[in-house]
Amino acid sequence: MDKVSVSFWQDIGMTKQVTSKFDITIIGGGIAGLSCAYWLLKEDKGLRVALVEKNQIGAGASGRNAGFITCGSVEHFNRLVSTHGESQALEIWNFSETNLMLLKSELLSVNPEECDFEQKGSFSLASTEQEYQELKQTYVCMQKLNIEVEQLNQSEIKKCLGVDHFVGGIKYIKDAAINPMKLLQKLKKSLLLNYNFSLYENHEVFDIQTQGDSKVVKANNNYLSSSAVIMATNGYLPLFDDYFKDKIFPTKGQILTTTSVPQFMLGPCYANFVLDYFRQLKGGEIIIGGFRQLEKLTQVGYSDEISPVIQQALEQFLAKHLPILKQSQITHRWSGVMGFSVDGQPLIGSLPTDNQVFFLGGFTAHGLGLAFHSAKCLVDLIYGRETPAFISAKRF
Repeated sequence: MDKVSVSFWQDIGMTKQVTSKFDITIIGGGIAGLSCAYWLLKEDKGLRVALVEKNQIGAGASGRNAGFITCGSVEHFNRLVSTHGESQALEIWNFSETNLMLLKSELLSVNPEECDFEQKGSFSLASTEQEYQELKQTYVCMQKLNIEVEQLNQSEIKKCLGVDHFVGGIKYIKDAAINPMKLLQKLKKSLLLNYNFSLYENHEVFDIQTQGDSKVVKANNNYLSSSAVIMATNGYLPLFDDYFKDKIFPTKGQILTTTSVPQFMLGPCYANFVLDYFRQLKGGEIIIGGFRQLEKLTQVGYSDEISPVIQQALEQFLAKHLPILKQSQITHRWSGVMGFSVDGQPLIGSLPTDNQVFFLGGFTAHGLGLAFHSAKCLVDLIYGRETPAFISAKRF
C-alpha cells in the first residue's frame, strides 16, 4: 500500500478516528465489490460485511460501460480455442454463461425491466471478407461444441440491425444487455436490507495495516478492522500492491451516446474483431464505444479524459454504418478505466505475501459478463471450496 496515500496535512486534519469491527471489509463499489458482498451474505447472513468506495457506487467502470452482458472473452471464440484448446475454451465460455444465469436467477428474477434488462442475443459483425472468414470459422467451432450461435449474411444483417457496409456476421443467441447503474442500485438496495452490511461511500482507502490478527483498512477518519479484506478494484489493483503490476493493466474505454431514434436494432453488436461495440437503448438512443487501438499508448493508465481522435472515429463509424443517425446529435461523451489482465481472463486469489487479503479483477472489458460469477468463486475460495483453475491467480 505504498502507492495509495493521504497527505500529512489531510491526515492530521481529520476528525477523531473511529474504529469499527467487521468480519470482512471489501474495497470497491462496482459490480465486483457489490457481488462479493452479495455472495458473502448469502453464505452467512450473520457476517458483518463492510464495503468501502472512494466515490459513490458505480463511479468507476461499472457505471461507465455500454451495458453488454456477453459471453466469452475479449476475442473471437476460435482464437480462444487456439490459445487454450477446445476443452478450456468451452469452460471459459460456460463460465460466462453461468454468470448471466446467476444474474437472472439471483437479481433479475423479479421485475427485470426495472434494470432495462433485455436478452436478445448479440452480434459480431465483419466489415471485411477477412474477418467474415474468421467469423465463419468461429461459427463452425462453436457449433461443434454445441454453443448456440447463428450465421448471418449481409442482407440478414441489414434486415435485423439496420446497419450498412457489413459483409456478414454471427449471432450469439444467449447474450444480453442492461442498464448497468440500475443493476448496481438494485444490488445495493438488496444489500442494505441486511443490518450486518455497512456501506461507506465517499471514503477513499489510503492504507491497509496489520494489527494483531486483524487487518485495518484506513478510509478517511474511519478505521475498519476485520479478519480479512477483499480488494475488488479491478484496474486499480496495481495501486494497492506491486503484485499486480505485470498482471493487470488499467485501460481506458471511450463511449458516446446519441439522441433517440425509432427502434431499428435487434440487439447489441461488436465489430472490428470485438474492438468496437454499439447498441440501441430502450429509449432509442445509440451508444457506441471502442477504437482504443487508435491511441494504444494514451489509453493505458488512470486518466479518464476523452480523446478527440477516438471520439471522431466513433462519430465516423456511426456516419458510415448507421445512416439512420444522420440527423442525430451527440448527447454524452465519456471514458472509464477498466482492468485488462495479461492473458485476458479474470483473477481471483489472495496475496502471496498476505493470505488475509483477497482480490478479484482483470475482467478485460467484460465486467458485467464475468464479475458476478467471479465473486461467487472468490467466496468459494475463501470457504475452502474448489474454484476454476483458469481464473486462479496461481496460474501465474
